[in-house]
Amino acid sequence: MTHAMVKGSNIQLETVAVRAVLCWNPGSGAPDVDASALLLGESGRVASDEDFVFYNQPRHPSGAVRHVAKEQQQDGMRESVEADLGSVAPHVDRVLLAASSDGGTFADVRQLRLLLYAVDEQGAAGEPLVRFEIEPETGAETAMICGELYRRGTGWKFRALGQGFDTGLVGLATQYGITVEEAASEPQTPAQAQAQTPAQAQTPTQAQAQAPAPAQPPAADDATVAAPAVTEPDFPLAAPAPSPIAAAGPGPGAAPAPAPSGYGYPQAPQQPPATRPAYGYPQPAYGYPQPDPDFTLPPQGPQFQER
Repeated sequence: MTHAMVKGSNIQLETVAVRAVLCWNPGSGAPDVDASALLLGESGRVASDEDFVFYNQPRHPSGAVRHVAKEQQQDGMRESVEADLGSVAPHVDRVLLAASSDGGTFADVRQLRLLLYAVDEQGAAGEPLVRFEIEPETGAETAMICGELYRRGTGWKFRALGQGFDTGLVGLATQYGITVEEAASEPQTPAQAQAQTPAQAQTPTQAQAQAPAPAQPPAADDATVAAPAVTEPDFPLAAPAPSPIAAAGPGPGAAPAPAPSGYGYPQAPQQPPATRPAYGYPQPAYGYPQPDPDFTLPPQGPQFQER
């Protein structure tokens, strides 16, 4: 007789060899489904990664639990987990029967159900002991704990659970202590990039505002470069040493050199000329001293003396 179970109900098992069969109807757009089992201790976690039985690790080292690959039947797809409860290690308190979807959520999986069979010594199974119709609660589930086989006294019982997770098989396994290596990150598709939240997406202006400032600002155009400010020192600059030519004095007939003027030199007092020149004559340089009337030429060399 098959017991139709509801979520949270349990039943005493009269046999120690059972086969849990996960069934569903495939179809267009429906994800694939995988069955798995976790052997948990009293702490609610696995003792090692070997306590996770699934398609990539189909047999527990003790031989008590094994995974059976999926097959197509008339009523849909089937994938099984077989357990010899009499051979389960004493530290194992329960065996979780889980399912995960690949390529979608359980909202797109049709007629998901768990059948529990008693298996004889020859591996044959008759009518199922238990039938549990599994319905996702939110529709976003990508992993489900369908039921559990747990110790009660000296025997075993089965409980229907139907607890969903939206983190897939990896999230379900890590929650119970399985170590899963991080997969390499894949590049985003345009649809994934467009689906970023406003906090994640940045406009070019925001990205430019967050970019670190360069160590030295780039040179601006010549038209925009400001001339450096010149500050006048608080002390007078020393006059440069006179050159030998200037020390020897001007040559014959040469006009006297004007007194040095400009930045750093004492400024000659500016006086108006004593006599205003007539119209049409060159105007004297205003501000320069008049020629000395007592000026005499220095002694000339032999080449300039009369013979």
